[in-house]
Amino acid sequence: MATSYAGAVRAGTMAAARVHRQLGLQENITQFGGNVDVFAAIHALDLPLLVRPLKGLLGAYLSQPAPGVLVTTERPMSIQRFTAAHELGHFAMGHEPSLDDENILRRMPLKGGKDENFQEVEANAFAVAFMLPRWLIAWHSQRQGWTVDAFRRPSTIYQLSLRMGASYEATCWTLAQNQLIKPNQVQELLQTQPREMKVGLLEGYKPQDYRGDVWLLTERDAGTRIDGSRNDLFVLRLEEHSGGGYLWDIDQLRASGFAVVRDALESHNDDGVGSHVIRRVTAAPNESRRGRMSLEERRPWETDQPLATLNVDFDLTGPEEEGLSRAERRVLLEAA
Repeated sequence: MATSYAGAVRAGTMAAARVHRQLGLQENITQFGGNVDVFAAIHALDLPLLVRPLKGLLGAYLSQPAPGVLVTTERPMSIQRFTAAHELGHFAMGHEPSLDDENILRRMPLKGGKDENFQEVEANAFAVAFMLPRWLIAWHSQRQGWTVDAFRRPSTIYQLSLRMGASYEATCWTLAQNQLIKPNQVQELLQTQPREMKVGLLEGYKPQDYRGDVWLLTERDAGTRIDGSRNDLFVLRLEEHSGGGYLWDIDQLRASGFAVVRDALESHNDDGVGSHVIRRVTAAPNESRRGRMSLEERRPWETDQPLATLNVDFDLTGPEEEGLSRAERRVLLEAA
């Protein structure tokens, strides 16, 4: 085990990179999109995991009589993922058993303080590097067209956090750790809370509550995967070439299992034939929580190839419920 804070952070980061390589995670994600599925990784490593209510704890790592992990049901999905990654870190680094409470959320690198419990520092550094690796930040940024300057905007970091499967706060601190923003910018960014950004994205639409996240999807998200929660909402901001007769087929969105709760034009370009508008559609999932969101931009009277398509695979069955993880349940269902 490390004998210094810096050494513990370095050891945890290196251990996370080793597990990434062992499971081929970078190759898989950069091909198919999405985030680092911590629960799928735990299952792939044959590490037993049980999700259940835990009084006063977020999770636990047990090493005797055999290694195993517990994760609470009583936190949002981003916290469940971070907790699972923390416990996986204990396993990957051969740590002693650990009962982990809210303190694991306060040990973000650069957040302040020099914890001398180096086992916990190692596990936390592992969790951060495992869920929020620099290569995944770069991949999502390139795909979305985000520059370093874009990370000055809370709304950009919020959307990045959703795609990384992490909390907004953890993503802010990780960007600072990777020197993509300055440490003193983090507190300023944290003045804007996710609820405020959700309200702004939804504009005039008011859901029953704001527990779910709000994803802003564009054509840049085509072909990727979304792992979200049951209460999540989607705002599709799509360029529509209505001047040339091309329209997005919103009925296809409904057929994909979504209710359209708002449909509006955001702006208009009337420079002549072929001009376009920005179609802004707010959608909520119906009963279907897993599947593919598919819609095409085409001339309604033509059956030729569409001008543009948006296909996004989604799993909105989170957060994790009591029992086996969703990843393990999927494997069992596929094998049945």
